[in-house]
Amino acid sequence: MKKPDKLRRHILRLTGLFGAGMAAKAVHAHHTETHFEDSSTHKLVYQCNSADHEYLDHILFSCGEMLRKYGDDIELIVAVFGQGIHLLGKRPGRAISRNQQERAGSLSDYGVAFHACGNTMKSLGWTQDDLLDFARVVPVGVDDIMQLQEKGFAYLSW
Repeated sequence: MKKPDKLRRHILRLTGLFGAGMAAKAVHAHHTETHFEDSSTHKLVYQCNSADHEYLDHILFSCGEMLRKYGDDIELIVAVFGQGIHLLGKRPGRAISRNQQERAGSLSDYGVAFHACGNTMKSLGWTQDDLLDFARVVPVGVDDIMQLQEKGFAYLSW
């Protein structure tokens, strides 16, 4: 992992995820651009397919806790499709709070990747321009989860 990522994650452990996240906006971790060229001991992909407020809070909180526990030794992806796609929308079609989107952005600053399902986006008439900047479009969300599992990622669904 690059040195700035280690510093960001060290700050995370010292100050907590949501207090320090906005300070690191300009730099993105390596896994926001690639499919994990580096290897961590722990790899986890979360399924996010609901726009329910509590459901989203649980996923975002869990990601933060996993980062606090494992620091540089975990790679996290949130695979977003179905109604969950609204978490990543600049103008969500569901009641997604600004706070939840800011928390997702902060997690992204710490290296959590958010993969948006291209099929879901097509069904809504969305393009990359409709998504928050940190979102990465994948052609098919479920296929993305399968491929990640084949690469050793554990799969978590609420």
